[in-house]
Amino acid sequence: MASTERNTIELPRMGGPKAGGAARFAPHEKPKNGRRTFGRLAAVFLRYKGAVVSSLVLTALASAATVAVPVLTGKVFNTFDTAFRTVNTHTLFTLLCAIAALYAGSWVANTLSGVVILKVSQRLVLILRTEFFSKMQRLPLSFYDTTPRGDTMSRITNDADTISSTIAQSAAQLVSGILTLALSLAVMLSLDVPLTLAVLVCVPLVVLLTRTIAGKSRDYFYAQQRSLGILDGQIEESIHGLKMVKAFTKEDETLSRFSEVNKELCESSTKAQIWAGYMMPLMNVINNLTFTIVAVAGGILCTSHGLLIGTAVTFLGYAKQFATPLNSIAGLFNTIQSALAGAERVFEVMDETEETPDIPGAAPFTRPQGNVAFLDVGFSYDKKTPVLSHISFSAQAGHTVALVGETGSGKTTIVNLLNRFYDADSGIITIDDTDIRTIRRNDLRNCFSVVLQETSLFSGTIMDNIRYSRPSAADDEVKEAARIAHASEFIERLPQQYETHVSGSADTLSEGQRQLLAIARAVLCNSPILILDEATSSVDTKTEKEIQRALVQLRKGRTCFLIAHRLSTIRDADNILVIDNGKILENGTHAELMRKCGHYYDMVCSQTGKHQGKAG
Repeated sequence: MASTERNTIELPRMGGPKAGGAARFAPHEKPKNGRRTFGRLAAVFLRYKGAVVSSLVLTALASAATVAVPVLTGKVFNTFDTAFRTVNTHTLFTLLCAIAALYAGSWVANTLSGVVILKVSQRLVLILRTEFFSKMQRLPLSFYDTTPRGDTMSRITNDADTISSTIAQSAAQLVSGILTLALSLAVMLSLDVPLTLAVLVCVPLVVLLTRTIAGKSRDYFYAQQRSLGILDGQIEESIHGLKMVKAFTKEDETLSRFSEVNKELCESSTKAQIWAGYMMPLMNVINNLTFTIVAVAGGILCTSHGLLIGTAVTFLGYAKQFATPLNSIAGLFNTIQSALAGAERVFEVMDETEETPDIPGAAPFTRPQGNVAFLDVGFSYDKKTPVLSHISFSAQAGHTVALVGETGSGKTTIVNLLNRFYDADSGIITIDDTDIRTIRRNDLRNCFSVVLQETSLFSGTIMDNIRYSRPSAADDEVKEAARIAHASEFIERLPQQYETHVSGSADTLSEGQRQLLAIARAVLCNSPILILDEATSSVDTKTEKEIQRALVQLRKGRTCFLIAHRLSTIRDADNILVIDNGKILENGTHAELMRKCGHYYDMVCSQTGKHQGKAG
């Protein structure tokens, strides 16, 4: 439950607003524990053990075929007898067919392996996103109060995509590269050691090149991502606050800030791409250098030491392809490190502490009457700064309790504790003399109909949004709830009436209209306890009076908690609690509090601008 009080308390502690301020998790570009994260990912992969093993076997076959081609190519040259100018046609034809078969087999194996690993990777992301979203439903409200929403969304979308597109595909390439190198090295050593050493000249050159290029480009790529994140944030802010931008004529300033960040993004992206672009041309230089060294060494060995021409040709083939998997392995290492960092961000949320579970064997809580009591309740969000201290009051079933006080005094926090969005640090909260900590959460929250200050609508029709509180409600019941909430008047003026589509982010409805829908939703819920947190803050005075008349009927037989800054809305409450700095200063009816001439009296005088006259 969002609350003004909550925000006021959290800002100094967190250093920014909960939706976009200081992040709960510190950003990092490399995993803190890559081995553990990889093990957890592997455990998910192994749910599809058969498919993963099949992919690895196919990758191994493709690598073996790739390594075998240069050997057979060398044998092709050996079928030619230059001394007698003859050729073994049968062997030549057989070898050419074998080479063609190896190329075809390698293509088929790689294709099948790619299809299998892609299916597994998508299933992996399906599992991670499902488990992540399921975890979100079990996290306490404190998590969302201290974690930027954009960061959480990024984890379930971008980081999950990174796992799919990077780790799954890179893993196959990594296995293929390692197998190709190992098999190639084994074959070359079995054929000729000196030529093998000539081919291995490329190894230190590739390592040095990769380390240099990757180090430079990585810094620029990180700068690119940082600039991109800032740019995305500015775009989101500009679109969301476009009315304010135009109202204060800040278009030029907004454009200037956008252009500055966009220029930084352009510069870092250009440098990143330039440095990354150096890789292939320089790799070609190394490949050609290696090829030249092997050709010269092979020529010398053939003419002076009786080496077969076919063997020299085989090594020329390995010289052309040996650096490629080596470069791939070096490049993939950094890519996989980055992807593991993304996976670690996902697992950080998965490891978050969930809501306190219901006590074992909790009995069903049925037919609640609505008697509420707070007994010496204390609470702190950060376990350091008290927010509520020694709060004690009771509300009889069917009575209305109003909570008034300045912003940040703790009014909404009281309601948050009643809903068990947070658990009290001390004291006891009861409903019908039952400690709410012994009630199953689903049963507890079925006791409440809630209208928040911040209205939440979901993508769907108006009918769907009102029915959200009770999905089994008939259409006539939904329309009756809208009539009681005085929402039917504007709904019936819409072209599609109750079938009009709305969403949580679009401004197709005014704030007042959205609030009326939220009130209709609470009416339909028909729970014994009604919570109205600034429920009429966004409606005009005429509509507010109509809603107040409707709420008089709605409150009959229900315990009602009213939170309001406009004191005119709570005059008829059975008990008014004046909250300040987390303590109850005064309580009583409107008339009783006015006679006391205390804090409540001063608040009324401040709002009305009139001196009420103190009782003697």
